[in-house]
Amino acid sequence: METQKIDIAVVILNWNGQKWLEKFLPTVIEKSSMANIYLADNASTDASISFIKDNFTSVKIIQNQLNEGYAKGYNDALKGLKEKYFVLLNSDIEVTDNWIEPIIDLMEENSNISACQPKILDYNNKDSFEYAGASGGYIDNLGYPFTRGRIFDSIELDNNQYDDVKEIFWASGACLFVRADHFNEVNGFDNDFFAHQEEIDLCWRLKIKGYQVMVNPNSVVYHVGGGTLNDSSPFKTYLNFRNNLFMLTKNLNFFSLLITLYFRLPLDGIAAFTLLKKKKGFLHLLAVLRAHLVFYVSIPRLLFKRQKNTTKTNLVGKMGFSILVKYYFEGKTKFSEL
Repeated sequence: METQKIDIAVVILNWNGQKWLEKFLPTVIEKSSMANIYLADNASTDASISFIKDNFTSVKIIQNQLNEGYAKGYNDALKGLKEKYFVLLNSDIEVTDNWIEPIIDLMEENSNISACQPKILDYNNKDSFEYAGASGGYIDNLGYPFTRGRIFDSIELDNNQYDDVKEIFWASGACLFVRADHFNEVNGFDNDFFAHQEEIDLCWRLKIKGYQVMVNPNSVVYHVGGGTLNDSSPFKTYLNFRNNLFMLTKNLNFFSLLITLYFRLPLDGIAAFTLLKKKKGFLHLLAVLRAHLVFYVSIPRLLFKRQKNTTKTNLVGKMGFSILVKYYFEGKTKFSEL
């Protein structure tokens, strides 16, 4: 199937990422001839903009006035775009030959597919899946996300074991193909998330509408990861815990929400002390406590945002088991063992 250039917008959100643009943008341009390429800049203070203007005149620049994170940064950048498909691409990703066509072809064949991701491998260890998306995202019965290829900190080698095109629960925001009219139908990302898990929330809201989310491993990209917020950041810990609670409150039906929070809140407390003991120190414990305090204060606003589950709601990829039990008590560290 021939893809028309006007139908696809590859949009790279950038904040002080000149080094990544220098490294990866030439390959994106070379291997994305069927797409319009945009740089959405979140008020960078480095030379990103001048670098693009001086070296890549084909790249269209969208300048956001403030750095308000991934969610609002993309929402603002995408408002004026007219293409049929948005491809949201992290600046620290190396694309490969034929990375766009298999996914667009799949979405063209099935108009019910809202979002799709490629297989995402680790740029620094190209035989390994990458933490942020691997080969498609899932969620357990308590709202913990995991992927085909990565459960918690256990990351699998890619032996082509997850190369089937498959319906999933969420597609990674590191390289997210999304149908523009569906994105706009659910009002895009939730600005309150700032960054982290906003793509899971988006996919959940799309699935409540009855739409599908897919992974197509016939497309492959390599992700560095941690380009803006790395794993040692307490702010990242805060966002992950807060946003997960935000997402559950917005999207679960009320009975499921009450049960989930009954178990999740104490489990988050255990996780906080595990972080203190295991890796990162007191600031990460405080980050989890802060996430909970902000969540409690935000409950009235979150209840106002709640999604109404209908008979259309599509829960493929939402598992009926606890990934904590599978991983920590049953020793299942690979997706294929679940």
